Amino acid sequence: MADNKSMSTKYDPQAVESGRYQWWIDEGLFKPNGDKKAHPYSIVIPPPNVTGKLHLGHAWDTTLQDIIIRRKRMQGYDTLWVPGMDHAGIATQAKVEARLRKQGVSRYDLGREKFVQQVWNWKDEYADIIHKQWAKMGISVDYDRERFTLDEGLNKAVRKVFVDMYKKGLIYRGTYIINWDPQARTALSDIEVIHKDDKGAFYHVKYPFTDGTTFNGKGYIEIATTRPETMFGDEAVAVNPKDERYKDLVGKHIRVPLVDREIEIIADDYVTPDFGTGMVKITPAHDPNDFLVGKRHNLPELNTFNEDATLNENGGKYQGMDRFTARKAIVHDLDKGGYLLKVEPIVHSVGHSERTGVQVEARLSTQWFVKMKPLAQTALDNQKTDDAVNFVPKRFEHTFEQWMENAHDWVISRQLWWGHQIPAWYNKQTGETYVGMEAPKDAENWEQDPDVLDTWFSSALWPFTTMGWPDTNAADFKRYFPTSTLVTGYDIIFFWVSRMIFQSLQFTGKAPFRNVILHGLIRDEQGRKMSKSLGNGIDPMDVIDKYGVDALRWFLTNGSTPGQDIRFSYKKMDAAWNFINKIWNASRYVIMNLADDTKPVLPDESKWNLADRWILSKLNATIKQVNDQFEKFEFGEAGRAMYNFIWNDLCDWYIELTKETLNNGTDEEKSNTRDILAYVLDQTLRLIHPIMPFATEELWQSMPHSGKSIMVADYPTIHDELANPDAEVQMDRLIELITAVRNIRNEANAPLSKPVELLINPGNDEVTQIFANNQDYIQRFCNTSEIKLDANLTAPKLAMSAVITNAEVFIPMAELVDLDEERQRMEKEIAKLQKEVDRSAKKLANKKFVANAPEKVVNAEKQKAVEWQDKLAAAKDRLASLKNA
Repeated sequence: MADNKSMSTKYDPQAVESGRYQWWIDEGLFKPNGDKKAHPYSIVIPPPNVTGKLHLGHAWDTTLQDIIIRRKRMQGYDTLWVPGMDHAGIATQAKVEARLRKQGVSRYDLGREKFVQQVWNWKDEYADIIHKQWAKMGISVDYDRERFTLDEGLNKAVRKVFVDMYKKGLIYRGTYIINWDPQARTALSDIEVIHKDDKGAFYHVKYPFTDGTTFNGKGYIEIATTRPETMFGDEAVAVNPKDERYKDLVGKHIRVPLVDREIEIIADDYVTPDFGTGMVKITPAHDPNDFLVGKRHNLPELNTFNEDATLNENGGKYQGMDRFTARKAIVHDLDKGGYLLKVEPIVHSVGHSERTGVQVEARLSTQWFVKMKPLAQTALDNQKTDDAVNFVPKRFEHTFEQWMENAHDWVISRQLWWGHQIPAWYNKQTGETYVGMEAPKDAENWEQDPDVLDTWFSSALWPFTTMGWPDTNAADFKRYFPTSTLVTGYDIIFFWVSRMIFQSLQFTGKAPFRNVILHGLIRDEQGRKMSKSLGNGIDPMDVIDKYGVDALRWFLTNGSTPGQDIRFSYKKMDAAWNFINKIWNASRYVIMNLADDTKPVLPDESKWNLADRWILSKLNATIKQVNDQFEKFEFGEAGRAMYNFIWNDLCDWYIELTKETLNNGTDEEKSNTRDILAYVLDQTLRLIHPIMPFATEELWQSMPHSGKSIMVADYPTIHDELANPDAEVQMDRLIELITAVRNIRNEANAPLSKPVELLINPGNDEVTQIFANNQDYIQRFCNTSEIKLDANLTAPKLAMSAVITNAEVFIPMAELVDLDEERQRMEKEIAKLQKEVDRSAKKLANKKFVANAPEKVVNAEKQKAVEWQDKLAAAKDRLASLKNA
């Protein structure tokens, strides 16, 4: 037991947290307990990218995971939380390339091998930063099992998955229109493209007939395009075959402006007749829809762009120009040549790279793809079985299913150097493709595909590869897979959650996790997303330096509703710190009052007074509520239950009530009170430990106990024998009375130090008995000179009054109160009570509420309605007597 004499009078997070995390690690407390009889519970961390430091979103994510794993550890589960990081291919490579650019160096100057080493150096640098941040956050991961998505074991697994899927026909290589990032010079999947509204224009251009044909008296047709820089790749103009306006033009030839090339007018159902002119230029190499039209009509696919989105040799005199520069030059020349009819400004949705932010190009390219339809169907079918993934909140299951039902084939190759290089080789002489775990034997005749796999390809395997797969006999895989719960943001359902599910089903035959908890985003006080451009980002480490990690964890938990965003504010952080300080001071009071022989064990029930029975019943109810809410992953509701008990019941009332006993009670009464205080504090610290690990460990170590750490102490469970509704009712009545008297004193500016006469008119025998048996509490907390308890009491005319449940309270204070003000106060009180009566009546008149709510809830509301009616009637009687005074 720590020296309780040295406890600070104020919560000092830096002193509390110093050295504690390393002590937990040194004691091996983050590792599985090794009890093979215990039920396993496992979590894999969503691996943060090694692109930079962790942000508040990571702090939220890891806090929720740590709460789950700490509680399960205390409940006796054999817990495993696997840490790790993601190589984040395109994002990390972009960061390193940006750093090199500042040094005047490109990756091509270094070559692949030296550049990749630069990225490994970056990874080591930021992995070290992330480790320090994890330690500051207090997350209880097993570092001995840490993984990296590019480590040797995961590389082997990735290669096996690729080879197996290729052999099953689930991976193929083909030439298609794909999303292309011209800055990173790599392909992107559909969900790596973010659509934003950009200012643009419809450029209305003349396409002249080549044979003297006229249409509507003109020798050209009018085509509207938003991208004149792609016109050199035009291979046709399409009209709808049912469009009567253009049926005679099908088969006619026209000339592409600025270049001497003829193209044909074709008919295709793709064209919407009532959109624009009803004529669409077809550019198969630069638009996904045009690509499909081109395939149907056997059109050539003429690529006019280089990898960096400059025009290539097919761009004529504009070769080498950036796409946007070329657009201006082409529009100028179209106007000069008499081809430009008009320019119509518009705002339209344009795809941008999620990673680099540049506008994405639709580009004809040979890439590797995953065939999604069979994989998606397996995942959808699984949701109808007992192995279905439980989405929290449930509505996100629909989001998952919608995406699976509409998933396009997934382009998985990336034109990068940082990542898992594709295990495919091409014969230098024959062009034959070989896919395998290792290079072909005659390696000198083969060249490996230079591309790497999409980061999400390896991340999709995370839950089972971190457990030792493909070795299905690996101890961790057999013991801890499938994992129990995944916690992540709702914004990566498509990127990651969906892919983990279908890949796990494909390679293990099981869903990768039982539950997936989806939280929202952290926004600023104004509800804006945090970003560098807005300058509203918050570094969680700065918050921890100021308030301590437990305060940050409390804020992140207490503001947490699954699936919803939360707003960060320093005002809320102040409140979080104040709450921990309240716990600290309450604990200090208890600890400093403990005797050497005090144990956190309850004395015999016969020795409990009313306050003891009440607090133990309240504690028991709180334990039930907290456990129920945690099981539903309602972290915020669990936090609120803890807060109400600790702040209101324990600190504001029970601790105050014990002071009378500890100051004036017998030795036996003092001993009993100390034991109960120790028990309640011990259970309370255990209850809140998963959220506030540092403060609770420090306080628990200052108490008498036989355990090593609160981390492995038993988590509180309900004890039916402690439930005491009668004690709760009695104490609630006393608290209501004391509160009413204090409110009267405040209104009358009568200090608590001034004794007052208290007159109580009880409404029934039960209330009479409660107040009669507990006059010592009433006298101490109300500072009464006299207590009169009389059912036949006549209310004095000049008195302050209050109506409480089944009783009226009066304090004769003629010299302190203005009669007119008292009448006004009672009128306000009646108005307030009338609102409660109306609210309750409306609720009970709601047929849906009465029919659907649990009987217990409906009966409770009916009881409240009766109590409000009684209070209202008594208040009206009191006002009538005041008016007659």
